[in-house]
Amino acid sequence: MPGVTSKTTTGTSIAYLGPHGTFTEQALLGQPDLAGAELMPMGSFAEVLRSVSDGRADLAFLAIENAIEGTVNVTLNALAFERDLLIQREVVIDVHLNLLAPPGTDLAAVEEVSSFPVALAQCRRFLDTALGPVSVSAATSTAEAAREVGQAMRPGTAAIATSLAGELYGLEAIATDIEDHKGNQTRFVVVARHGVPAPTGHDKTSLVIYQRRDTPGSLLSILQEFAARSINLTKLESRPTRRGLGDYCFIVDLEGHVSDEVVADCLVNLRMKQPSVKFLGSYPTALENGDEVKAETDARWTEAREWLDGIRGQMGTS
Repeated sequence: MPGVTSKTTTGTSIAYLGPHGTFTEQALLGQPDLAGAELMPMGSFAEVLRSVSDGRADLAFLAIENAIEGTVNVTLNALAFERDLLIQREVVIDVHLNLLAPPGTDLAAVEEVSSFPVALAQCRRFLDTALGPVSVSAATSTAEAAREVGQAMRPGTAAIATSLAGELYGLEAIATDIEDHKGNQTRFVVVARHGVPAPTGHDKTSLVIYQRRDTPGSLLSILQEFAARSINLTKLESRPTRRGLGDYCFIVDLEGHVSDEVVADCLVNLRMKQPSVKFLGSYPTALENGDEVKAETDARWTEAREWLDGIRGQMGTS
């Protein structure tokens, strides 16, 4: 597995949000290099992360962002504030949602729909237009919703979940691809207790930056560090620090690896000027044009460095 050195693939255990049939499991099964790993379904996001922190699992595989609903808060909060874990890589998959019901159920007969809250939110338009006034309930995962509907087999009940969950729990897809936006994607991350993957040329670095709330222009001073080095930010999100009302930090994803001189120089300056910087990892990204972006940035940095070295080389020559 790229970026993971704790064990060979066949000797690696991976915790993820269960039960069987979740989108997380579907994403895992779609990664050829994970074949042979021991998959450990857990009952909650907290349990997934705890299993890695306490050593029961080598890795955790979790959703962290959705193209429609944005950040998966429970994952990001845990990585930013609660756990000292490092991101090893990201995986992006297309999301297709289905309305699953007991065999023989007609769409017009559905009175109650259950799913994970994020999945329900991704299908608001379908629920309003195709089903009308129905009862909606939250489950701990899309697969758990399908499992509960499959066990009860009560008329009029349905779940929003993957086709895999339908197969596992004996349900029929009475409506397919019901997500409101067809470009829907979810980003997953692999996290471990330690280790920074070697640079691949298409990498991303994630940080938590605490600003000085009593200093004017604090955010500007942070952004200037990236702008001055032509480092592209792929994510910038403010979050409360949990230390007091009005106290915020920033979650930043930037293109590049900590081993890159331009990125390393930026991190040193951020760490020097800001109260605290938490490193969440440098890891392979799903960015398609990563090689081109890195090559351009490196070339501009090298040129600027050579320019400075030329100036410094004149010292003491007069």
